[in-house]
Amino acid sequence: MDETSLDRSGYHYFLPITTRWMDNDIYGHVNNVVYYSYFDTIANHFLITQGGLDIHDGDIIGFVVNSQCSYKSAIAYPDRIEGGFRVNRLGNSSVEYGIGIFKEGEDAACAVGTFTHVFVDRDTQRPTPIPATMRQALESVLVAD
Repeated sequence: MDETSLDRSGYHYFLPITTRWMDNDIYGHVNNVVYYSYFDTIANHFLITQGGLDIHDGDIIGFVVNSQCSYKSAIAYPDRIEGGFRVNRLGNSSVEYGIGIFKEGEDAACAVGTFTHVFVDRDTQRPTPIPATMRQALESVLVAD
């Protein structure tokens, strides 16, 4: 995790997320596993709306092969939150996303994480190059090395 992942300015794309009553656990805050659902929602929203991913009939699908999350401060229903999204690394058939969860209007992340997609052919489930349209969208949110 680098320092840019902790601040809103380190992200290039944002998605409002609605917390739900069921997200809270017995301790009164969003349970850790729910953050991974937020991560998945943000990344797939970007891929579908910006990258042209056809989740129903497209030739490629993404498999999550790695993920991690670091928690900085608690959120709880009914907090209004936003997911920040960026690309940390872009390969031929794989991409590592960086994701930050922010309370609405705050600059410091409540949680930061990554997850890696490997894109595969829907039928053979073998790695396949990221299509040009999707690659262009991913490059638009790629953080500089």
